[in-house]
Amino acid sequence: MVLLKTKTYAESGVDIHKEEEAINEIISNFTMKRKGIGKPLGGHYAGMIEFHDHALVLCTDGVGSKVLLASMMKKWDTIGIDCIAMNVNDAICVGAEPLSFVDYLAIDDPNPKITNEIGKGLAKGAELSNISIIGGETASLPEIINGFDLAGTCLAYVDKNKIITGETIEPEDKIIGLSSSGIHSNGYTLARKIIEESTFSFQDPFPDTKKSIGEVLLTPTNIYVKEIVALLKEIKVHGLAHITGGGLRNLLRLKKNVKFVINHPFPPNDIFTFLSKQGEIKPKEMYQTFNMGLGFVIVVKESDVDQTMKILKKHSHADVQLIGQIEKGEGVTLPSENISYP
Repeated sequence: MVLLKTKTYAESGVDIHKEEEAINEIISNFTMKRKGIGKPLGGHYAGMIEFHDHALVLCTDGVGSKVLLASMMKKWDTIGIDCIAMNVNDAICVGAEPLSFVDYLAIDDPNPKITNEIGKGLAKGAELSNISIIGGETASLPEIINGFDLAGTCLAYVDKNKIITGETIEPEDKIIGLSSSGIHSNGYTLARKIIEESTFSFQDPFPDTKKSIGEVLLTPTNIYVKEIVALLKEIKVHGLAHITGGGLRNLLRLKKNVKFVINHPFPPNDIFTFLSKQGEIKPKEMYQTFNMGLGFVIVVKESDVDQTMKILKKHSHADVQLIGQIEKGEGVTLPSENISYP
């Protein structure tokens, strides 16, 4: 193992704290607030607007630098699944059911073979999410783009009296987790740097599998729509969180004046153990950069745990596990690793 220069996400080129500041500067300019139909209703993972007795939900996201790996491996047929997943998994966090999707593909050279493969992934993601892709935009930008970038926007809806914001979360609530399939679509800049600075290549076999390291890294993001939609029909859920960029810090978006204690985490997927070892990345950095095996979180009151687990296990392909509880205090803690995030 060689001595690596890159130890953190920020050192790899992505500073999530600087990114938050930049986002806040953009948002500070948005002062126009429509009234009546279309009135903003807030939101954390997704924005909501008033539409009669419902809230229409909009969110937009992309696949990030995972597209670089897809091009490197010449495998474009699953990147569309990631694009759908990143959006619909955010939309369901406010209790909404996704309805439709539009995509945006910016590309240097609109190669029909590549765009067809990307389209296959988008179609599969839409099928898994039970949504329609109703349009999009493909822009040929050879002077701006080197390769391609893929993003999209999801429309969803929820009854106004069934919006989930996390406000009802309280001490003694339980935290249930759904496992991830791997890295999903966040942290790829650091993951790529680790491999590039190691003695491995993306074409090398991943230990104890028949896949290459690159293929393992391209494993598509889990989509959690069907199990969450089914759950919301029967259980009064207190909070929902998609564990994306920022790792466990995502839980802080739900409620500020409670403590999220994760005392029974999923074992990290093999890819995380591999990256941590090769990059000599400390656990605290790993858990605030990657999902570390935890793809989605559901918070319910203790008396609803058994029924919630039953419904999730019936409808989900992911592993389902009681991973922790809500306590008095603030922040997120992972006692097994002696990690706390304020």
